[in-house]
Amino acid sequence: MSFTVLSPAHFLVVAAVIFAIGTAGAILRRNALTLLMSVELMLNAANLLFLGYAREYGHAGGHAIAFFVMAIAAAEAAIGLAILIGVFRTRQTVEVDELDLLRDET
Repeated sequence: MSFTVLSPAHFLVVAAVIFAIGTAGAILRRNALTLLMSVELMLNAANLLFLGYAREYGHAGGHAIAFFVMAIAAAEAAIGLAILIGVFRTRQTVEVDELDLLRDET
């Protein structure tokens, strides 16, 4: 069997594609749930880079940073979904363009 050696360039390309998909989803979609999922994709792309370079250079720091990013992503998802459920109960919509609750009418 032959195994392919993965260089940091492979991780960089995959992470760039995942980050681009997340960015496109955050910019093009107006649904708050899709926006949260796009942010998760961008955070996972950053994790992939941290882990790829940690593997290449043999440092455990990349794994520690990736662990903290996962904790932040979990907190972001929990808080974001809680806010989204609260907004949906009052407004009956999750479209970002229609959520102008704090906008000044004067």
